[in-house]
Amino acid sequence: MPSAGNSISKRLEALIAEGRLQPDQRQMRIAARLDRVAADLTTSRAQRKTNALGWLFAKRRQAQPPVQGLYLHGGVGRGKTMLMDLFFETVPIERKRRAHFHAFMADVQERIFRHRQKLKAGETREVDPMPPVAAQIYGESRLLCFDEFTVTDIADAMILSRLFTELFARGCVLVATSNVAPDDLYRDGLNRSLFLPFIGLLKTHAEVICLDSDTDYRMEKTEGIRVWNAPLNDATHAAFESAWRQMIDGASPAPATVPMKGREIAVPLSAGRAARFDFVDLCQKPLGASDYLALLARYDTLFVENIPQLTADRRNEVKRLILLVDTVYDKGGLIVATAASNPDSLLLERRGTEGFEFDRTISRLTEMQSVEYREAHLQRAQIMTK
Repeated sequence: MPSAGNSISKRLEALIAEGRLQPDQRQMRIAARLDRVAADLTTSRAQRKTNALGWLFAKRRQAQPPVQGLYLHGGVGRGKTMLMDLFFETVPIERKRRAHFHAFMADVQERIFRHRQKLKAGETREVDPMPPVAAQIYGESRLLCFDEFTVTDIADAMILSRLFTELFARGCVLVATSNVAPDDLYRDGLNRSLFLPFIGLLKTHAEVICLDSDTDYRMEKTEGIRVWNAPLNDATHAAFESAWRQMIDGASPAPATVPMKGREIAVPLSAGRAARFDFVDLCQKPLGASDYLALLARYDTLFVENIPQLTADRRNEVKRLILLVDTVYDKGGLIVATAASNPDSLLLERRGTEGFEFDRTISRLTEMQSVEYREAHLQRAQIMTK
């Protein structure tokens, strides 16, 4: 069992005492619930070890009650990811996995594909891939932690109930954060009736709690940040680095991938809801609207370095920049950038449709630099995810 000094509640209190977090009674209540999950997992593990040796003493093995997980939902910027991070770092079990839900489901789909290939090759006789796939996942991770739990893909929606029926039966424990309540998952999705059994399953195996703090802590991260840094020089790169460090707030950034229709979009660095790219990554590679939407489903702040001045011979890059800014703006996101010039001077020569549409890009990039934009669009992002 985790010691009291290493509990999620104690770690949260320590961060408050250091001045890194503000006191929030709702977060403290969630921390206590997470301490309960951690304690139950640890106790359950100890009981399994004892029961495994029970035959030596001719004791009858008794069924253990399942450990109930936690589904934490609420508006954006309320501290859900931070609480998840503290829980995952603190819970003292080895077989645990923390992943974005979309990345996890991409892994599940790949495992199902491999099983079907084995069936086709005659290497297995088990027609249904779900039991062996669930057994593999449970063998690797008894605890699954999902950040940003959301269901948008029909293929994912159709297999969730069967997959988690198998996982929960084996003793898997789920802890997840989401912007939506369970009843609102996959709302208006195609064939949603086939998805509904999963909602009942989720409510049975995880305590559902709403975290709606009065404070949006993401606004504190963006206070004082220079959103547009131009021209390209040492001073603006330093301001960009400072903004990145302030935004990720001590988290350890790492490369990531976002699954997109059988392929992956590479993310050079990410931490929480922020991702960092070079202009080349987003606007010189053959990306389209669906790719940008996939990125904005996972990240709401994009850091983009080295935006150059754009000439007439770079039409594709101009079109992608217009599309990127439109997508971020429409989804209530934020772009923090280093650039060769201010937005109104980026496009050196106005030609054709792109020249006309770039006025909208200038307007939106300029608006993103205001505090009013950040406040309004954080609120809008919260509404759009409900």
